[in-house]
Order: sequence, then C-alpha cells, then structure tokens
Amino acid sequence: MKLIDLHVHSNKSDGSMTPAALVRLAADRGLSAFALTDHDTTDGIPEALAEAKRLPEDIRPKVIPGIEFSTEYKGKDIHIVGLYIDYQAPFFAERIQAFVDSRIVRNRKMCENLKEAGIDITYEKLLSSYPDSVITRAHYARYLLAHGYVKSLPEAFERYVGDHTRYFVPREKVTPFQAVRLIRQAGGLAVLAHPPLYRMSDSALDELVDLLSKEGLSGIEAIYSSYRPPEERHMRRLADKYGLCISGGSDFHGAAKPGLELGTGYGRLVVPDEVLMGIKDRLREDKRRL
Repeated sequence: MKLIDLHVHSNKSDGSMTPAALVRLAADRGLSAFALTDHDTTDGIPEALAEAKRLPEDIRPKVIPGIEFSTEYKGKDIHIVGLYIDYQAPFFAERIQAFVDSRIVRNRKMCENLKEAGIDITYEKLLSSYPDSVITRAHYARYLLAHGYVKSLPEAFERYVGDHTRYFVPREKVTPFQAVRLIRQAGGLAVLAHPPLYRMSDSALDELVDLLSKEGLSGIEAIYSSYRPPEERHMRRLADKYGLCISGGSDFHGAAKPGLELGTGYGRLVVPDEVLMGIKDRLREDKRRL
C-alpha cells in the first residue's frame, strides 16, 4: 500500500526543514506524494518541485502545491488547507502578500511588547535568525529558547507568546469562508483541517461544516496524527453527511514538533494513496460544476 501525507510544513513557515529536505525525506520514507501546506505562504513550493525533479522517478514523491490558512470564526482559530492550488496565479499571490503584511504589523507590535519585558528582541533580529520564513509564534518560542529566556518551547508559549499572555498581539485574520472561496478561485480543493483540535461542541462543528460546505468546502481532514478512533469516525461521519471527500496528514513540522514524523505522525498514522484518488475525483467534479 502506498502512503501519502497531505499536511506538511517547511521552514518557509513554522517547520524546521527546508522544502528540498522534505522532498528527500518523503522519498526516504517511501511516500508516493505529500502536500506542502505552509501557513499563509506558498514560497516553498518552487524549491520542493525542483528538488523532486532531481530524484529518480522510481523514488520521486509527487509534490502537491498547497497552503494552510489561519482564519477566525467566533473567536476560534480555524485552519483551512488548500490542495492543488494555482500558487502562481497573480491574484492569489497578491492576496497572500496581504496576509504576510498583516503578520508583519502584528510581529512588530509583539517585539515591542517583549522588549518592554526586558527581552533583547527586534523584528529585524527575528528575520535574521529565521531568514526567508513567514514569522509565526513558533519562531518567537525558538528565539526565546535559543537565547536562554525559557527552558522549553511550551514555557515560551505559556509565559510570553500564548493567546492569554500580556505580550500577545492578535493579527487581523480572514474568515474560513473567505479562505475557502480564495482556494476555489485558485483552482484548488478546500479542506477543513483537524476539526477536533478546535474543541467545539458537536452541534457547533456541524453548523460550521454545513456553512463551509455551502461556500465550497470540499474536504475534511478525517485522518490526523493525534486523532483517537472515535474522533476519526466522527470526522468520517461528517464527511458523509455533507458529501465531502476525506483528507489526511501528519501536520509535520520537523524539530518544531518532536516525536511527530512525516507520513506516520506519532507512529500510527496511515493515509493510503486511495485518499488522494478521492481528492482528485472531487477536484474534477468541482471544476465541472464551475
């Protein structure tokens, strides 16, 4: 059985590995395909595609152009994954840049807050430490750990960069409905990522999936590294109820999430190639409807 991984991050957002290194790792793990789904950026896709072309065809994993949008709905951080997007479309690149710009504004404010707490940090120092990356709170946590302000990444979130700390600055976010529409406009397939992580009631999640489906949501992440069997069954039932295809992935971040491996998650993740076949079928169906 061929395996795939449709939720993977590189160091272009908050992962620790380069896109090229991810391609080589996917080949070493025997994956037939993986989706590069960095947060609010597609900057790593050209590098990953170029690296894949350098590998022998018999071990070359297919690189699926993707993205993961961070959105907000009723005060909750909701993630929408886009698969098979036309990342080179001018309108798409312009919209992504707007997301990046909003992060920059937030990051400068957070750096000022942390400086007032006695931490030697500036936005420029963050960029220097993590060049060519979209700066996220994971980068702050690594910076604080590397410079001795905390003893662990969880401590960094608990004391300095978590939602409920005095230094946190929320950034302007799009809604999940806007993200779904943007992915569809870019020719991609929109997937609701890891719904159990949002800690919503069953009725609230059902309502969200219903609303998103009406906006063009096509898939739900029914297979995920941290799911327990009842959670996976729940996600599959939701997919069936709203006529969605299923997706699955590890949410691999490299060293940023110790113990979570590409393709296998925490050891029991299995995303068969048949999942990708279902996604391709749904994508063709979506395009016929347009």
